[in-house]
Amino acid sequence: MFAKIVAWWGGLSAADLTWLCIGLAGQAMFSARWIVQWLASERRGRSTVPQLFWYLSFFGGLFVFCYGVYRMDPVIVLGQFGVLIYARNLFFVRRELREGVMSA
Repeated sequence: MFAKIVAWWGGLSAADLTWLCIGLAGQAMFSARWIVQWLASERRGRSTVPQLFWYLSFFGGLFVFCYGVYRMDPVIVLGQFGVLIYARNLFFVRRELREGVMSA
């Protein structure tokens, strides 16, 4: 098993390694959003979704989407459909900030 991982790692081109880093960074951002949401809810003593959650969702999803396109993996690409929803939520967040009605 270890030999297969070493062989796989050694066979990565510079482009493959770059895209792997982009994909991993996206997945890390996407995963971090849950920690951000949990901490914000604990701080407020109730369930809440902070702005940072939507930014991490959008950019993490976008990075993973781009990685999926590079890999030509339809499962990854289709799994990132939520990027459209995250973008829409960011539109609402920015509109509320502009209108001065943001509560948190």
